[in-house]
Amino acid sequence: MTGDSGEAAASADHHRARRQLLDLVSSDPTVGPRDSLAALLGFPDDPDARRAAVLILFGVLDDAPSAHRASAAAVSRDLDVLLLARATTLRSHAGQVAFPGGRLEPDDSGPVAAALREAQEETGVNPDGVDVLGTLAEVPLPYSSHRVTPVLAWWREPSPVRAVDVGESAAVFRAPVADLLDPANRGCTVIDRGPRTHRAPAFQVRTATGEHLVWGFTAMLLDGLFDRLGWTEPWDQMRELAIPNLLP
Repeated sequence: MTGDSGEAAASADHHRARRQLLDLVSSDPTVGPRDSLAALLGFPDDPDARRAAVLILFGVLDDAPSAHRASAAAVSRDLDVLLLARATTLRSHAGQVAFPGGRLEPDDSGPVAAALREAQEETGVNPDGVDVLGTLAEVPLPYSSHRVTPVLAWWREPSPVRAVDVGESAAVFRAPVADLLDPANRGCTVIDRGPRTHRAPAFQVRTATGEHLVWGFTAMLLDGLFDRLGWTEPWDQMRELAIPNLLP
């Protein structure tokens, strides 16, 4: 497939992906409690937790498509999502890969405003080129006493991104979704905390900024999101991926 026919097919895939994301945010707040993304993650609610938001920004890569052909028709090789790696010197979540985002500030009109503000502050993304598709139901994050609103968005006019504050972020990168879905890049992290062992999904990502492991809350959000979208491919849930620099 070459030329105009190839471009038309890619455009159709992009439209399909955007449509599925839009359908998801249209249905998530009204679906049954057993079907919501928050319910899939299974975290207990905390009504006193602080409110936060993350921007899950999908777009189209311009020069580094995935080599993996995803099974989902909507996932073209150039579909990507924006991620960042936190600085290793931070006191909390050091070195972890995350979506842009943070706590709601008093001047924020709501989670959408907070997610866009944080994304601009952390990655330099231009909010004018971002189409916000909607929000998913709040997801409790009991480990840090937050309630996080995922804000789904489409990058209509991509802008250059970078680690704006190197004291906060070590790298900012666009990860091909097909790479994240590739079973060869999937596995689980295992953390022993006293008598309990915690297993959670994880993703390996190789970009121009280096190799990153997506784990913890971000990986659980991606995993749940891909499941809800019907994009997940069968993967080995017994494969263990080591967490770099994990403190005991």
